[in-house]
Amino acid sequence: MIARPDYLNKLISKKENGLIKIITGNRRCGKSYLLFTIYHEYLVSAGITENQIIELALDETVNAKYRNPIELDSYIRSLVSDKSKQYYVFLDEIQKVDEIQNPYVDNPNSKITFVDTVLGLMKIKNVDLYITGSNSKMLSSDILTEFRDRGDEIRVYPLSFAEFYTSFKGDKNEAWKEYYTYGGMPLAVTKKTPEEKSKYLKDLFTGTYLKDVLERHTITNSTSDLEELLNIISSSIGSLTNPLNLSNTFKTVKKRNLAPETISTYLDYFKDAFLIDSAVRYNIKGKKYISTPLKYYFVDVGLRNARLNFRQQEENHIMENIIFNELKIRGFDVDIGVIEHNTKDATGKSRRNFLEIDFVANKGSNRFYIQSALHLDTQEKMEQETQSLNRIHDSFKKIVVVKDDIEPWQDDKGIQYIGIEQFLLEKDWLR
Repeated sequence: MIARPDYLNKLISKKENGLIKIITGNRRCGKSYLLFTIYHEYLVSAGITENQIIELALDETVNAKYRNPIELDSYIRSLVSDKSKQYYVFLDEIQKVDEIQNPYVDNPNSKITFVDTVLGLMKIKNVDLYITGSNSKMLSSDILTEFRDRGDEIRVYPLSFAEFYTSFKGDKNEAWKEYYTYGGMPLAVTKKTPEEKSKYLKDLFTGTYLKDVLERHTITNSTSDLEELLNIISSSIGSLTNPLNLSNTFKTVKKRNLAPETISTYLDYFKDAFLIDSAVRYNIKGKKYISTPLKYYFVDVGLRNARLNFRQQEENHIMENIIFNELKIRGFDVDIGVIEHNTKDATGKSRRNFLEIDFVANKGSNRFYIQSALHLDTQEKMEQETQSLNRIHDSFKKIVVVKDDIEPWQDDKGIQYIGIEQFLLEKDWLR
């Protein structure tokens, strides 16, 4: 069992808080396992008896009866009737519960859904309620929306490098190579050979994620465009782009006309499925956001690599994607930093230039500026990677993360340097 202590602690902190705990995340990232195995074992270790933990996997045929919201409501209530006991109710794949006609009224527009059932169960004082759900009909993002003011989200990601490393048989360098190639999807990690890992990730991409998007949005006549857009995004992680640029790429490279508005819609589909995420640019001196262009990253680099048949293995871009995911896993809001400054050309004419900081990570009152650099093997390369950081004149920590295995150090301007593996394994760097 791969321990996921951060998510377990989040569940513990939200235990019996009167809200519906909604476990969200991309398909196959470990939501059900977190709830039914890791959290279940914690509750038992804390003295909760097995009959106080009610688990229902609604995607299993044996539980098909409870896809009727009235039957589900009656069944759960029958199990929590002892008011002297606290019950913990886990409902997995809640979207499997069908919408039915209200049998008690004549109005054909009166329906009963899982929302009615869940909200009713939430009001039972001795019930602590947890739900998950995600498929082509209803993504976990939709479920979160249904209960936004009554729900408490626990967002689950694929395995972080630190989680992955706990089960890896080898040194940190070998673990890094494995992780940046095959990512952290839990079942991919359990596969024994590269061929098995590759096949699993490719099948997951096409048989689950892509299928979900196509079915959910009833896309039939533009499947090739959707897949080609995925290929383009996969090839350009960490690069600034926008729907207009992507539309132009379709015109020039694919000889296809695909409107920017259509591309924007497709990108939203991928984000709703928790397949990709985006980061917008933030003008640090001007303290304002720049809406476009922006950068896209995959929620798991193994899925990204599988999409490209493991052909484009640019370690610098993949490393940047992994750092982005790590910051999101740790609960940061992540932007791309922009520093505006003026220089003079050979004629003395003033020119406005923009320098980029890979990530501006914010959480509450804390902020970190983070630069990702594969190597800093020359003075010129070091100056290139740090010139944007040196133009930031506030007191927040500035960090350069490098691929090389280095002893962490700090220069005379306060910039800290650390290797990627240590950055991912030690959380104190972002405190």
